Amino acid sequence: MEQTRYLIVGSSHAALEALTAIRMHDADGTLLLRTRDSHLPYSPTVLPYVVSGRSPADTVFLRDEAFFADQHIGYQTGAELKALHTQRNVAEFADGSEVGYEKILLATGAAPAIPPIAGIDEVDYHVLRTLDDATRLNGAIRQSQQAVVLGAGLVGLHAAENLVKAGANVTIVEMAKQLTDGYFDPVAAAMIEQAFTDNGAKILTGSRAVGLAPCPLGVRMTLENGSTLDADLLLIATGVRPNIAYLQGNGSGVACDRGILVDDSMQTSVANVWAAGDCAQAKGFFVEDKVMNAILPDATVQGRIAGMAMAGDAGLKKYPGGVPLNTYHFFGRHAISVGSSKPPEGGEVVARFDEAGGRYLKAVFKDDRLLGIFGVNEFFDAGVMWQLILRRVDLSAVRERFLANPMGVGRELMSKLWR
Repeated sequence: MEQTRYLIVGSSHAALEALTAIRMHDADGTLLLRTRDSHLPYSPTVLPYVVSGRSPADTVFLRDEAFFADQHIGYQTGAELKALHTQRNVAEFADGSEVGYEKILLATGAAPAIPPIAGIDEVDYHVLRTLDDATRLNGAIRQSQQAVVLGAGLVGLHAAENLVKAGANVTIVEMAKQLTDGYFDPVAAAMIEQAFTDNGAKILTGSRAVGLAPCPLGVRMTLENGSTLDADLLLIATGVRPNIAYLQGNGSGVACDRGILVDDSMQTSVANVWAAGDCAQAKGFFVEDKVMNAILPDATVQGRIAGMAMAGDAGLKKYPGGVPLNTYHFFGRHAISVGSSKPPEGGEVVARFDEAGGRYLKAVFKDDRLLGIFGVNEFFDAGVMWQLILRRVDLSAVRERFLANPMGVGRELMSKLWR
């Protein structure tokens, strides 16, 4: 059985940040990274560009083989975690191999959440979570004439736009009352919806799929109201679920809720076991409850904290809590959401909407601290806004200037704070 001081399971942002943090403090400890993916590490955020053809699949990798060799890190693909035997400090993989570890990070990410629609096992459909998914969808889009996208989150809308631009007739089906529910407020969502309808897409919000069946064109979808949609391409983009099946029923003792429960150093309920990224459920920034916050900035922060904790780095700082952040480009426009859109008691919302100019800005404050900022075709740095929220920066002296120019004033403030 292979033995290692550090075992990291997963290969995306949380895993890469963790191994970097470990190597900064422990240059010599044996370190093994195993992933169920068949490729070098890549970012899920680049997948829409692979689907569109803008980024060739062989150009999207975050690290190459030389990096792992130089850092003395074992990198093994095609290794799916089957069970975690915490009493023995052993990870068991689907191919029957076992790895003994001193410390382990679970950065196993998430998988598409497939809804239990009648007949779904009888039809072909696409999902978009891996590089192989993106490559397959890229080929299918170029052949499609009549497509249905189930789910109007960012993954579904990215794919729908690519289908529209490729010349397909596209119908987007969403059971919520608006597109991008959970990402953007109704005003921003209406602007996004208008862009899609202006470009020929059909939008069905408040609609639930209740049946799927093969048909001469490919797939027939039946909606709750009895109407049907036929398609030669079906994409299911109804969210994700954390990859944590390996913790179920094997007595690992690792506490889970919706994801793997972790403390402020990303440690689980079991000694020597940490979790980070899309599979981890950590404290929220705005609430005391532990939440899932599957975004790239959080994954990098969580991974770095986990790696520092695993290596015993004295510079470890506690996880501040998850702050939502999403950026979305559509039909030559852009939308950004950072933080909370709902003002707490005593909070304040400031909004401006230029309907003719197609611009919208909304900011949420409490005690002159920024809690959230949202915009369509407004220019500001999402990462800077994220930092202003996390650091609870007092904006009282610059608030009006900030609202007039969030990009410039935000960067000015962060420049002073970073010095």
